Amino acid sequence: MTAKGYAGAAARRWAVAEVSRRKVRSCNLPLDTEGRPLTVAEMYGMNTFNQRAMKEKLPKEVYHKLQQTIRHGKKLDISIANTVAHAIKEWAIEKGATHFCHWFQPQTGLTAEKHDAFLSFDEEGTPIERFSGSQLIQSEPDASSFPSGGMRATFEARGYTAWDPSSPAFIMEATNGKTLCIPSVFIAYHGQALDQKAPLLRSMEFLNKKALELLHLFGHGTATRVVPTVGPEQEYFLIDKAFYYLRPDLLLAGRTLVGARPPKGQELEDHYFGSIKDRFLACMQEAEIELYKLGIPVKTRHNEVAPNQFELAPIFEEANVASDHNQLVMETLRAVAFRHDLALLLHEKPFAGVNGSGKHNNWSMQDSDGNNLLDPGKTPDENLQFLAVLGAVLRGVNRHAGLLRAAVAGAGNDHRLGANEAPPAIISVFLGEQLHRILDLIEAGGITRETSEQQIIDLGIAKLPEIAKDYTDRNRTSPFAFTGNKFEFRAVASSASIASPMAVLNGVVAEALGEVTDAIRARTAKGTEFKTAVMEVIREVIKETKKVRFEGNNYAPEWVAAAEHRGLPNLRKTPEALAELITPTAKKFFAASGIFSQEELEARYHVRLERYNKDIEIEIEAMKEIAKTLVLPAGFQQQGLLADAIKNLMALEKSSGTSVAFNSGPQLQQLKTISDLISKLITDLEAFESSSAKAVAEEDIQKKARAFADQIVPAMADLRATCDRMEEAIADEFWPLPKYREMLFLT
Repeated sequence: MTAKGYAGAAARRWAVAEVSRRKVRSCNLPLDTEGRPLTVAEMYGMNTFNQRAMKEKLPKEVYHKLQQTIRHGKKLDISIANTVAHAIKEWAIEKGATHFCHWFQPQTGLTAEKHDAFLSFDEEGTPIERFSGSQLIQSEPDASSFPSGGMRATFEARGYTAWDPSSPAFIMEATNGKTLCIPSVFIAYHGQALDQKAPLLRSMEFLNKKALELLHLFGHGTATRVVPTVGPEQEYFLIDKAFYYLRPDLLLAGRTLVGARPPKGQELEDHYFGSIKDRFLACMQEAEIELYKLGIPVKTRHNEVAPNQFELAPIFEEANVASDHNQLVMETLRAVAFRHDLALLLHEKPFAGVNGSGKHNNWSMQDSDGNNLLDPGKTPDENLQFLAVLGAVLRGVNRHAGLLRAAVAGAGNDHRLGANEAPPAIISVFLGEQLHRILDLIEAGGITRETSEQQIIDLGIAKLPEIAKDYTDRNRTSPFAFTGNKFEFRAVASSASIASPMAVLNGVVAEALGEVTDAIRARTAKGTEFKTAVMEVIREVIKETKKVRFEGNNYAPEWVAAAEHRGLPNLRKTPEALAELITPTAKKFFAASGIFSQEELEARYHVRLERYNKDIEIEIEAMKEIAKTLVLPAGFQQQGLLADAIKNLMALEKSSGTSVAFNSGPQLQQLKTISDLISKLITDLEAFESSSAKAVAEEDIQKKARAFADQIVPAMADLRATCDRMEEAIADEFWPLPKYREMLFLT
């Protein structure tokens, strides 16, 4: 029994009534000491040990040493650890924290934490609150049950968390207390990365090294550091949790495994950018307050295309901080939604027939002087440098398109990519009409000057045209689009951590930056004038990467054929995409970049493949349960209703004598229709159970994944089609599952 003692269709009716009684939850702003509501600027970062808190709590010398680590990537001076730890503890206790934890990101896609109290005892046994430098820098949480891909056995329990000082510590508020969270990496006893963050940090160091070499080659000697920046737009759905709790598929798999399309979906585009309903807006506003307090720069909120779908977009930050913050965004949205009697859906395709959700990562690079490396410049040198950096990005994406596809692979994203509302599984680059034409002219060696009403940036070099700075993305179908001074990587999954995709992107671009730098140096060493050498290298890169540039409609069937002709990979399913991680080319690249050792890479591959298999196995079991215990019983009820109606009709005809004749043909046809559907569902279900049992029993992890992708997922879709036909044929009073029209349109 569910929903206050109701079950089946009665529970669904209870849920509809419950939703109709919901009230908009009020949200109170934090107040200052005089009871005045704080402004966004005043509350921003109040729960983080940020620059302001550091200046207040740390001695000046310690503060400056810590800033060298945070701002310039210097190795942490261990001598200051105790002082920093004491200051963080004092600050946290003043905020009401009683516990601390090393907050890390294992290979589950979620975050993890083990709380320890500040409680300790002095020599006389008196309780005191203590937090040492060693506790700040490192912890041993064990955490042996997290995925490791075979790098350690369960009995080898030593797993360490290590503080990432470049990401600020923060206070996480719960109903009955507060906890100091220390952003950390998670590593094995011998130093292997067991988490999402350590490889991201490694990729950032690799990018920093190669980008600085290029900048110094162009005469920018004042730059001491280059960091990748990311602004991850987060798409998500909200539905009432009364409906959520009555959907076993949403609870267990995150997506609806059955569900007929409603009469109205997103056809009218009336939800997109529309007025946000009060209840959803209240949830968003409370979530934003919590995020502001954590120092997360959320900027934009709006309705997305599908009903009950929304987007939150932050201002860009350094990649590792943006990754931490995006995890907190997802956690905060989930917790706040629950307080508003809503359920957060982050699955990439929670509802069939309407748009799915992604995470658009706006990525660029910035040096320590504040310059965006992907911003077309205003001087000849800056323009030339921009073209060199752009060429490196193109080369990295072109050469390692398979790795970028693998970085966003997952069971959920397979339902979204290529589904006519998201970029396809083919990785290509959109540059915009004018920049695309500029590169073609450079390749051909043409002499042209383009004029435009847009802002013009003159390259200032002979035989080169002007470039119009384009601030807009004119191709929303592209998986990797240039948007004026950044690239938007649109294929990232909405539920995923951005750490892995960003680590791969950083790495492939860094490798290409190094090659461009080396090629220019080789030419100038032979006496070629610098600008000429740069243009020669750029021209070579343009020719080499032309196949990955595409300005058309990525949804068009013709593009699939064209991409195949160009030699671009079309890795539509997760198992074939993940296989890109363990090719000889991938192993060589990751080892050279320092992002993954071969052991770590093999482990990642197995963890990701196991996760895919587990996700599908959960869907299999949920699908069988729903079909057997919910859909079939509803079908039998409908069958009984029709049979009783026909029986009563025939009895009435018999009792009335020969003077009255009733046409029972249509009713008999309806009974046959539902009976045929029941028979088909039983037959399909038996076949599905047999085939899925065989696939689940497969011991080879790769063969199992291929069987799931090639056989079981399509079979599940076929079984769903039968269930959806039954939903359309069964009386509303018998159908037990909340329908699309209710979940997406009742709030």
